[in-house]
Amino acid sequence: MLLLRPPGVYPAQGDTRMLCAALGAAGLPPGARVLDIGTGTGAVALTAARHGAGEVTAVDISLRAVLAARINALVRGLRVRVVRGDLFAAVEGEVFDFILANPPYVAGDRPPSRHGRDRAWAAGPDGRRVLDLICRFAPRHLARGGTLLMVHSALSGVAASLGGLRDAGLKASVVARRMEPFGPVMRAGAAALEARGLIGPGQRHEELVVIRADRTEPCVGVLY
Repeated sequence: MLLLRPPGVYPAQGDTRMLCAALGAAGLPPGARVLDIGTGTGAVALTAARHGAGEVTAVDISLRAVLAARINALVRGLRVRVVRGDLFAAVEGEVFDFILANPPYVAGDRPPSRHGRDRAWAAGPDGRRVLDLICRFAPRHLARGGTLLMVHSALSGVAASLGGLRDAGLKASVVARRMEPFGPVMRAGAAALEARGLIGPGQRHEELVVIRADRTEPCVGVLY
């Protein structure tokens, strides 16, 4: 899919394709309400719209990403509501049948800048700065019977994601795994990751995972 991508907007790549494939495998029920967190170019939101979602909302903190996603939806004639906001702040009080997330998950010694392009991938020392927030707050925005699909690197802690989602009352498991060669960001930071023992000497690949979490019981703080 050829997409408009201004400088600083996260490109659709291997993790994006994995998340889109997981969405296709999960199957969207007719009229499903879908939320795409950290939409970037809008690739995942567009996939949901093409799969027949009833309502698609895409959120990103980057103004450039919001504009790109709106244009990419418009030129394809797809109905996607694209709003600017930090994670779930822009959809306070709303619930969805599917929440899709490809959040920043790259571990690094430096905190991400507030307005730089690195905020699209940098996620703190353990790569969990955003992952933990999604695990904590996504259940509040899932309708009963709703599903969260989230992709991230295994280097960022699969057990921590599963544990956080289960603690929040969701049924969570890994539904897809794939080895991917490092992209430019990971290659640039490989020496630092080796020094911290997060990857082995000379390692230039990572395992990506898609986690599925289903809300089968009422969750505290969910609004209807």
